[in-house]
Amino acid sequence: MTKSDDLPDIPSRNIFHSRQLFIVYEHTPRHSPYMVVARDEEGGFAACLLAVVRARGTWIPPFIYWHCRIFGEGEYSDTLDKGEREEVFGLMLQAITSRMKLRAFYIEMSNLSAKMFGYRQFRSCGYIPVTWMSIHNSLHSKPAEERISDKMKRRLEHAANRGVRTEEAMSDEDVNMFIRLLHNHNLLKPKRYIPADSFFHNIKANANCHLLLTKYHSKAIGCAAIVYSQGNAYLWYSAFLRKSYMKLHPDDFTLWNAIKRAESDGCAHIVFLDVGLPFKRNPLRDFILRFGGKPMSTYRWFYFTNPWLNSVLKWLYRG
Repeated sequence: MTKSDDLPDIPSRNIFHSRQLFIVYEHTPRHSPYMVVARDEEGGFAACLLAVVRARGTWIPPFIYWHCRIFGEGEYSDTLDKGEREEVFGLMLQAITSRMKLRAFYIEMSNLSAKMFGYRQFRSCGYIPVTWMSIHNSLHSKPAEERISDKMKRRLEHAANRGVRTEEAMSDEDVNMFIRLLHNHNLLKPKRYIPADSFFHNIKANANCHLLLTKYHSKAIGCAAIVYSQGNAYLWYSAFLRKSYMKLHPDDFTLWNAIKRAESDGCAHIVFLDVGLPFKRNPLRDFILRFGGKPMSTYRWFYFTNPWLNSVLKWLYRG
C-alpha cells in the first residue's frame, strides 16, 4: 500500500512500522512509503512491514538514485510464534523485493531483533549479509551513572557548571536550530542521509519522538533525536560541534542526556541505530562504548536490483 488512506487498522507498538511514521514519510519530500500487510485466514491483522524509498544525490553519474530503507523486521500479531513470524516475514520480504525491482537501486534492511532472524528467507530472496556493529545500553539493571568512568563524570559536571544544558526542542525555532546543526554536521558525510526539514517538524508531533538540543549561551552545540518503541529507546540522529566547543564536550553531554532521558522515561535499553562496520578502528563505536554500552555483531542485509551486480556481491560475500 502506498497511500495512508488505504491502510487498515494496524498496531502502533513498533514506531518504525506504524501508520504514524507512514504518514510522516508520505508528507516528506523525496520519500515514498510502502506498507506490506499480511492477514490471517479470518482477514485479521497478522503482520506489517514498512519500507521507504528515498531519492539520494551523488557527485558522480547518475547523480540521483533511489534507495529503499527498512528498519527492523516489522510488526506481528501476538498470536504468531517465532517460526510463524519468520514464515510471514518471508512472504512480506518477497512482496517488497518484487515491488522494488523497478523502483529502487538497492534495498537495505537493518536493526533486526536477532542476528539470525529470517536468515533462510533473506538468502532465498537473494539478499547479501554484511557484518555490522550494534550497541545498546541497558537502563534497567543498574543506574546509568554506575556505567561511566569518573573522568566522564567530571567532564559532564564541568560542562554543566559552565552553563551547558540539554532540553527538548519544543518551538519551531528550536527545531530549525536542530535541523541546521544536523545538516551542517553531515554536509561532508555522504553516507549520512538527512531527510527534508518537514520530516523533523512532523515527527516532533509524535509523543514517542523527542528532539533534544544542547545549548551553550543560546547557541546549539549538540542535538539528538530519540524515538521510543516497544519499551526501548533508539538514537536515530545526532550531531555535535565537537571541535568548536572542545572543552565543553558537547558530544558527551548530548549523548549522556539522551541516555538519561530514556532512563527517566522507563526505557529498558537505548539502542544506537548506525554504529557502522566492525573495523578494528571505529571512533564512533569507541565513543559510544564510553557510556557503558554492550557491543554486538549483527547483519545488515542488502539487495541490489541489478541482477548482475547483486550476483557479483553475493559471490564476494559468500559464506
